Amino acid sequence: QVQLVESGGGLVQAGDSLRLSCAASGRTFTNYIMGWFRQAPGKERVFVAAITITVGTRRYADSVKGRFTISRDIAKNTVYLQMNSLKPEDTAIYYCAVRDSPGFIFEVKGYEHWGQGTQVTVSS
Repeated sequence: QVQLVESGGGLVQAGDSLRLSCAASGRTFTNYIMGWFRQAPGKERVFVAAITITVGTRRYADSVKGRFTISRDIAKNTVYLQMNSLKPEDTAIYYCAVRDSPGFIFEVKGYEHWGQGTQVTVSS
């Protein structure tokens, strides 16, 4: 079983930065992928970014390319999402997720384990 705990959310102004963290416990990661998704009020949960644990290959949604950076610390079993130049449309609950198989998937159904989420609110 995998437990994921997100932190780092908050209320910021447009143009500010935030760094989200996702600490994983319960299992040692090898060929897995960790990702970030977000869900705005009244909308579906959508892919934001993902990274392979071993090699560190990254993928991003077009809406966050150039502004968000995903990284991981294998020793700490932690994944980060550095969010710069935040916009009001980035407001959402951000969820960390783990995929138990290799290969990037950009849909919710591709990830087996989820955290509880952390709220990010960007005011204009």
